[in-house]
Amino acid sequence: MSVHSEAIMNQKFFEMIKLLKIYLNHFPKDEKFALCLSIRNTAYEVFYLITESQKRYYKKTSLTNLDIKHEQLRMKIYLANELGYFNFKNGRREDGVDGRHKYLSISKLIDEIGRMIGAWINKLKEQLKKEKLNQ
Repeated sequence: MSVHSEAIMNQKFFEMIKLLKIYLNHFPKDEKFALCLSIRNTAYEVFYLITESQKRYYKKTSLTNLDIKHEQLRMKIYLANELGYFNFKNGRREDGVDGRHKYLSISKLIDEIGRMIGAWINKLKEQLKKEKLNQ
């Protein structure tokens, strides 16, 4: 992964976390210290693993952990959508709130980050293949 693509991944992550922070603040009050906190922690762990993967010389394990943590984040967001938590505003369910739009906007960013992680993993696999052929 080039320095430029690392910067793009970081930028996408920051965009996602800012939007996620806004949406999580509107979740039901009884979920503030349950699913909401779990989503927030998982998002931060994704960031830690992105940073770790960018700095490690041997990236295979770090990228695998990043891919797993990213999928956990995706599934927690999906669960929140299925439970209708994106239809809340200020901790209360409101009829005029379009939860679908919120879910799709955050999901789009998560998917973009996922594609970047997948491309990074594929590039690493290609590099490892080339190294084996050169030995």
